[in-house]
Amino acid sequence: MQIIENLKVKEKVYMEKLENGLAVMVIPKKDVLKKYLIWGTRYGSIDSEFIVPGEKEKTQVPMGVAHFLEHKMFEQENGTNSLDVLTALGVNANAYTSNDHTAYLFECTENFYEAMDELMDYVQHPYFTDENVEKEKGIIGQEIKMYDDYPDWRVYYNSLEAMYHNNPVKLDTAGTIESISKIDKDVLYRCYQTFYHPSNMVLVVCGDFEPEKMIEEVKKRLIPNKQTGEITRIYPTEPEEIVKEKVEQTLEVSQPLFTIGIKDKPEVCGVENKNVMIKKQIAIEILLNLIIGRSSALYQELYQNGILYAQPSLEYEFSNIYAHVLITGQSNQPEEVYQKFKMEIKRFKTEGIDEKDFLRIKKMIYGGYIREYNDVGDIARMFLADSMKGINSFDYLEEMEGINVEYLKQVLNDVFKEDKMVLSIVKN
Repeated sequence: MQIIENLKVKEKVYMEKLENGLAVMVIPKKDVLKKYLIWGTRYGSIDSEFIVPGEKEKTQVPMGVAHFLEHKMFEQENGTNSLDVLTALGVNANAYTSNDHTAYLFECTENFYEAMDELMDYVQHPYFTDENVEKEKGIIGQEIKMYDDYPDWRVYYNSLEAMYHNNPVKLDTAGTIESISKIDKDVLYRCYQTFYHPSNMVLVVCGDFEPEKMIEEVKKRLIPNKQTGEITRIYPTEPEEIVKEKVEQTLEVSQPLFTIGIKDKPEVCGVENKNVMIKKQIAIEILLNLIIGRSSALYQELYQNGILYAQPSLEYEFSNIYAHVLITGQSNQPEEVYQKFKMEIKRFKTEGIDEKDFLRIKKMIYGGYIREYNDVGDIARMFLADSMKGINSFDYLEEMEGINVEYLKQVLNDVFKEDKMVLSIVKN
């Protein structure tokens, strides 16, 4: 067992790689009533083409399988639904599929081990039939149609479609009505057996636990599974250029929604490159707050002139195969926000970054990182998502100290390029 301690937040993570390859992390929180378990696999919506360990030929599956599989995992051969079983235990259970991973989770104050029994049982025992797969197509089809009319969803995916030519990150997580029609039980079992092997998975537990005992509890509930080789994931080649600068869609909205996207060049994810990824992500977060954050001159101007009603959300999403900045908000003049944003970037590049403003924003972001350690759910989800990229969440606190104005200028010039920017608008 490896123990990593961070004195800044006075927390420890206990990590063990089991014989079957499963990575287990336990973050003990003494005297905290809430308990949280999340079990994730490195399998997301971008993984539609791959070579199964031990095989030579590539496998290609329809878009939306990872999400479809997540939906179907709850259904059991004895006729029960594991989500209903967990709810009856009084725990808050859920699951989600992202671009790069799928996760199953629950949060509770009581009945933790009964809930752990159920979650670890259903994740290891898929049950797919022709009938239950066909039935699910109708349910997921309704979900796809609903999200097609959901403005927040459309403004996000339209920005990705404007940025990416071939990259599967631009494709809806749930797939399309046409792609899910091609999914059958054989496809689901094949993807389950490939991606749900313990060596491709991470289990994180946070709460008032003895780490050694908790890892033994995990081992007791695992079915025998031998190590397999690496999964070879195949992705299309993506040009550096954007597809088009602007995309508009008309939907029922009270005020226009916008997303400004900046296409970035992805870094190689993994333990050996984690410091580069972390430093870059922190720098982008600081820059976004300096340029258009709540205390920025640009935001104050746009807010006072009634062009922005609230601070936009500021995000940097990245993996091995994609990386982009997203600024999403509401405005009656989205084009004006976009033009002012570009002008402000030019100003920062010309006039430089004020040291005092930089230190203030850096301190604010550091405080936000510290606050994430107050909640067991935030901690567990953070450690899982970061581990999927080969990052230990503690590393953000350590790398923060090494960020300076010179590095910020470098990232500003490397990432915030006008020819890599897009504007997505959803208006009435």
